[in-house]
Amino acid sequence: MIFKVFYQEKLTEVPVRENTKVLYLEATSEKDVRKKLNKFAYNIEFVQSVTGAHLEYEKENADLTLAEIV
Repeated sequence: MIFKVFYQEKLTEVPVRENTKVLYLEATSEKDVRKKLNKFAYNIEFVQSVTGAHLEYEKENADLTLAEIV
């Protein structure tokens, strides 16, 4: 399943909407997404599953590139 993650790059700062970044990640659940991103100092605001028509829309209209987390 593909997830869209909204995050701030600095965990220590208050979230500001204009600084929100997005990445796409393949994982089995929201918990798995958070586990994979745990080693980064990201302030994760929201994790959203992307499926069906929403996924097709993101592929056509957004820069949907799956992040490679090792």
